[in-house]
Amino acid sequence: MSVQPFRHESQPAPTPATVTVFTSPTSWVESNAVDQCRQVAALDGMVHVAGMPDLHPGKGAPIGAAMTSTVLYPHLVGSDIGCGIAVFPIALKRVVPERLAVRFPDLDRPLDPDRDADDPAWSVLDGDVPAGHLDGLGTVGRGNHFVELAHIGEILDPGHAARLRLTAGDTVLVVHSGSRGLGELILREHTELRGAGPAGNPAAYLARHDAAVRWGSLNRRLLAARAAIALGAEPTAPIVDQCHNLVEVRDGRYLHRKGAAPGDGRDVLVAGTRGTPSYLVAAHASVQANHSVAHGAGRKMSRADALRRGRAKHTVKELRRTPLGSLVVCGDRQLLFEEAPTAYKRIEQVIGDLVGHGLATPVATTIPLVTYKTPDVGVTPRGDPRPEHRRRRRR
Repeated sequence: MSVQPFRHESQPAPTPATVTVFTSPTSWVESNAVDQCRQVAALDGMVHVAGMPDLHPGKGAPIGAAMTSTVLYPHLVGSDIGCGIAVFPIALKRVVPERLAVRFPDLDRPLDPDRDADDPAWSVLDGDVPAGHLDGLGTVGRGNHFVELAHIGEILDPGHAARLRLTAGDTVLVVHSGSRGLGELILREHTELRGAGPAGNPAAYLARHDAAVRWGSLNRRLLAARAAIALGAEPTAPIVDQCHNLVEVRDGRYLHRKGAAPGDGRDVLVAGTRGTPSYLVAAHASVQANHSVAHGAGRKMSRADALRRGRAKHTVKELRRTPLGSLVVCGDRQLLFEEAPTAYKRIEQVIGDLVGHGLATPVATTIPLVTYKTPDVGVTPRGDPRPEHRRRRRR
């Protein structure tokens, strides 16, 4: 789907930016999301806006878009700089979701270098913590973030899967999280000075931005290590780790990505929902797509709509076990409804559009077994070090 170049009537650009949305006639995209692409195209210095198949409206800028400009706009990246998805192999002797679900640690509890100095998860830290930022380290966050134990389902490209050393039935951890409060701090300080305007000092912004991207990658490694250790496995390095909220300098221009993964020869995990498969793809996106691919299924309902409709159709118990038979660990009942699988588009349509436009080749699917969102109220993970847990055991 192509959109004609948009020209802002009050301030016509000498060369209006182009907008291309990579969907098909059977895809559903909110008109508000396309409108946001047009609004972004009207910004000074904008060259091209590429909307991915998972395009949907965001706060001030579309989500699922890659935007090229001669001017750097921090608000086009957003507050969760460095947010991304990583995939980690995990070797488990026995996979029983009901038993493993209660062993997930409290990933709302941040790691503290002093209090948790002996935590084996620190083994994945190589060097110093980026920006020296310790707040929220090793935590998932809210919204659509998650840590998921999954198994490899269908192998769709055997050669590429073999290069990644993946076979059907292998277990993996899929981690979706970002820079937590660090990215939010960076955007807030910019906004207080310049609102939604361009960066006053692009080099200074990029230096802090790059630290947040590294922080997000470290956070995913820490989350995977904490989960693996709690499940009785050794931490591993990721086979995939791609950030989808960032800006890069490419060919002398700024390429902003908001909910769009780098698609220039990378392996990318395009997330489905907790009740559907996700797809590992080999990305080979064109310049017309701003070298980017989708990062997930994309919302089709706002959180308010998902909450209202979900409460009318589902019970909490129903949402804790998906149609795939997988389990959802989430003590936040509102979040359960907001993140219900029905709140998202069909992942098969998104992948089909990527393939149809020649942007990616599917390699394998991942099938959820346990999806962790927040600690489950009333469930005490095994090996919980809290004093009250030890006191109960001594009685």
